[in-house]
Amino acid sequence: MPTTSEWTRFSKYARRMRGLKSDVYEEHVPSHVFSTLQLCTPNEPLLPNLKALEFKEATADIIPFVPLFLSHMTTHIDIQFAALVNPPVVMVASMIVSLQKLCPHIQNISLQLLSIDATITSAASEMLLACNQNNLRSFQVGSPLTEEANCVVYRLPNLRQLFSVVTESPSLPPVSLPSLTELYVEYHCDHDWLRAFHGATLSKLTDVTFRAECDQIGDFLRAFEIAFASSAPTLSQFAFYTSCSWNPSYHSLLSFKQLKDLVIEFSCQDGCSSNLDDEIITTLAQAMPKLETLQLGQQPCQTPGNVTARGLIALARHCPCLFTLRIHFRTDSFVAIASEVIPVPSSGPPLVNCNLAKLEVGETPISQRHGLPVFLTLLCIFPRLLLIDYEDEGWRWVADNIILSKRIGSFIHRSGKAHPS
Repeated sequence: MPTTSEWTRFSKYARRMRGLKSDVYEEHVPSHVFSTLQLCTPNEPLLPNLKALEFKEATADIIPFVPLFLSHMTTHIDIQFAALVNPPVVMVASMIVSLQKLCPHIQNISLQLLSIDATITSAASEMLLACNQNNLRSFQVGSPLTEEANCVVYRLPNLRQLFSVVTESPSLPPVSLPSLTELYVEYHCDHDWLRAFHGATLSKLTDVTFRAECDQIGDFLRAFEIAFASSAPTLSQFAFYTSCSWNPSYHSLLSFKQLKDLVIEFSCQDGCSSNLDDEIITTLAQAMPKLETLQLGQQPCQTPGNVTARGLIALARHCPCLFTLRIHFRTDSFVAIASEVIPVPSSGPPLVNCNLAKLEVGETPISQRHGLPVFLTLLCIFPRLLLIDYEDEGWRWVADNIILSKRIGSFIHRSGKAHPS
């Protein structure tokens, strides 16, 4: 136990604290230390002026002491719960319910890696319903909510960030989130819940992310287009994640012409499910000229894709701001087109002026004899390419020579000499 003088000194500095963060990579304070601190402050918060609290891995030992750090000044709470074999559901629920009582002016709530449990659902819903709804700016709680709470969370007037977990299609009034900019939905059922967004007020929405925790994906992109095309004109980021094999129809995304980041991940575990070809990739590029990130599929597999070098050229020409690319493509197509795209000495400017710096090729097969034409063609299509992320060792020579060419170019530029032909 600290002495009176030690505690007086601690209290002096404790009042100055505005933020407290416990990082996942740091060693946590032992629970007996929290117990001692709790005994020293039985009727008042440990840090009376704390505004922001972040726990990146709240273990069972820490959870009961979270309220120790909260006060009426706290407006930001970010807690990620540790992956526990037997999560203390009642303990977590009790802590969640206490949040609004201890922090009546709370604005930002993030509770992640929660158990899908009826007790947690009840606690999270009770906490939301007790909050000042006009104060909430961010509500990112990894738990389903009751029907009553869902009706509230989808109509918060000043909410900017929403993380929602859907286990069944809720019965909702028309969605109205006029201040929302970021939406993340994890769903464990079919996508009928998207109908709640028909005619929604989402005039400021820029980022949407969906994670399917089920195998009932169907034509999700078409359902998304119907629900969001008219209500989200400012959408710039779209991401969809599933661990299942999937053959999406990308044409449903052509309405979203402002997209800068397009990420759709699906599995090739049961056989390659990528249906991309030159026509699809060209159509996407023409519709989304502002693309900066394009990642379709998870890490490319060993099955050669249908996109050829011509598709990559079209992508580079229509999307000059493209920076990161991950798609299934075939390298044998580079040999036939190499003589067309590789310029002769002193032939002028590069083929295209694309900003692509990172190309993710994964396990894309490449023949050793195709290394040189692939290397030269890639540099012509993507003159600013810096990094090739690969798993197939056949790409090592190409990746190493990309880096070497950049070092030589940088040296020549610094020395002020003309680029040799």
